[in-house]
Amino acid sequence: MMDSAFLSGRLLIAMPGIGDPRFERSLILICAHDAGHAMGIAVNQPIEGLSASELLDRLEIERAADADAGPVLLGGPVEMERGFVLHTDDYHSEHSLPVVDGITLTTTREVLVAMAGGDSHPRKAALALGYAGWGAGQLEREIRDNVWLVCDADEALVFDGDYDTKWTRALAKLRIDPKFLSAEGGRA
Repeated sequence: MMDSAFLSGRLLIAMPGIGDPRFERSLILICAHDAGHAMGIAVNQPIEGLSASELLDRLEIERAADADAGPVLLGGPVEMERGFVLHTDDYHSEHSLPVVDGITLTTTREVLVAMAGGDSHPRKAALALGYAGWGAGQLEREIRDNVWLVCDADEALVFDGDYDTKWTRALAKLRIDPKFLSAEGGRA
């Protein structure tokens, strides 16, 4: 059971005026969070001009003719040469990390083979390069400073291909209209 003080399995929604263009309108699934660190994958930032099929070909992973792996996501600015696969939990390996009910993270080559149309492929998957990371207490400070809003994750926000509307749809889960958000924060 997860400690409710930590945000593993939740989505971070970047506030307007975040101050870092790498995270503008980002939606980040927190995959691991404890007292020492937090780690997440942005789920709404496809890398222009790079498809997962093309990346699988570069890695010499044979794809099934009907395997459509979608775009490659920019998971975050840390270790951008490293691949991460978020996928439904119908695929599991000993190296998989459960993130939230129904969603798992795996970083091994075998999940890429499965994505390419292997016998036990996940129903849905998203391939990302890089991740977002925070040191001890950093994410908690950023939330207190109104840098991020937090909402529950769901399969559509994590896996569907409508990347342009994911940020707005996440805000709608909190009943927030983005036109009423300000880049200026404050306290009452």
